[in-house]
Amino acid sequence: MAYSQIRLKILPSVRCLFDKLVQVKVEGLAPFKPVELRSKLVDDRGVTFKASALYKADETGQVDVSRAPSLGGSYTGVEPMGLFWAMAPDTLHSKLLKKNVLSPTQVEIAAVSGETGELLTSETNERGFMTEGMKRIPVKEGRIRGVLFIPPGEGPFPGIVDLYTLGGGLTEPRASLLASKGFVVLALAYYGYQDLPKNPKNLDLEYFEEAVTYLRSQPEVKGPGVGIISISHSGALALSMSSFFSGISATVCINSCSANTVIPLHYKDIVIPPLSPVVKNVKITDSGLVDIRDALPDPTLEKNRASLIPIERASCQFLFAVSEDDHNWNSAFFAKQAAAMLRNNGKESFQVVTYPKAGHFLEVPHMPYCPSGFHAAVGRAVVFGGEPKAHSEAQLDLWTRVQEFFKSHLDNKSTC
Repeated sequence: MAYSQIRLKILPSVRCLFDKLVQVKVEGLAPFKPVELRSKLVDDRGVTFKASALYKADETGQVDVSRAPSLGGSYTGVEPMGLFWAMAPDTLHSKLLKKNVLSPTQVEIAAVSGETGELLTSETNERGFMTEGMKRIPVKEGRIRGVLFIPPGEGPFPGIVDLYTLGGGLTEPRASLLASKGFVVLALAYYGYQDLPKNPKNLDLEYFEEAVTYLRSQPEVKGPGVGIISISHSGALALSMSSFFSGISATVCINSCSANTVIPLHYKDIVIPPLSPVVKNVKITDSGLVDIRDALPDPTLEKNRASLIPIERASCQFLFAVSEDDHNWNSAFFAKQAAAMLRNNGKESFQVVTYPKAGHFLEVPHMPYCPSGFHAAVGRAVVFGGEPKAHSEAQLDLWTRVQEFFKSHLDNKSTC
């Protein structure tokens, strides 16, 4: 049959936001013939991510990925977004890097004959981070370094500080996508970015206080309080900000620790030392990767209490998101501790949401799963835990919860 009639469609459009679901369809195939679909993207570091899945055309010569099961490849079964979340890097221990959110991530999807391996047709899905009319403003205000995202339309909007993980620099995808939902978001760097220190001896909480003050003073930001979203190492910063600052209404901690880690934290005359890891608890996996899940001791033990963040002082709402298979550290244990600290002080101002087979880096939806990667504090690759499908479902669920959490707690009058 003539290949010219074969079409690959990405619906509703080849252009969409990164967190959106698309429908991938192939039409004009020979009925009941096998076809392999392949996805591919190159990230901002030049690392290639790929997935593939084998399908069988129906009696009309169609494959609709949202309805047809994959018979083999990177995933099996009906997975509408499998070609996206199942992508794996060709370089081990690589996490997808997106530095420039002004340009979309290009995902090429190709249909290949399951019999001859010949390319039948292809199409590119442009997955963007900025909506029409959104502003991206680099921030260099006093000591503060970061990027402010302002949604289009009539404000004022709820404001959020977005803190990313250990390793320095600035990560903008989550902040820009959150802004597309009607929030003013400050993606805040805290070291290893522009003229900020590369290897700080301590972190100064007053820097973060200046950032909160800056965000709250923006005319596009509605008060009275703002939100914080954090992941991994920055979770302790978010908890500290919620405990010591006024003007914080809602705080999200994704797979974080209830104590300070890695770098001492200073606020006025208070010093919160990092929790010291127990080296003998570090394991090596069969594949030679470091597993640090149990490296941190219990911060509530007397000798470790100085590292514990005093969250009983906080009066904002908390959302603790926990991956039970997190191998960066025991997130579930730390979230339970944080919840107990609040409850013991008469506070029910928190929710804990748990994802059984997810790993450490819960990112925006459809972001490829990252099973292992370089850890800035360990100095080598560590295992992050999780299973790709469960991890992908967790990312999707959490993204909706985060938006609902901020909408419900930043649109009312409760603040710390």
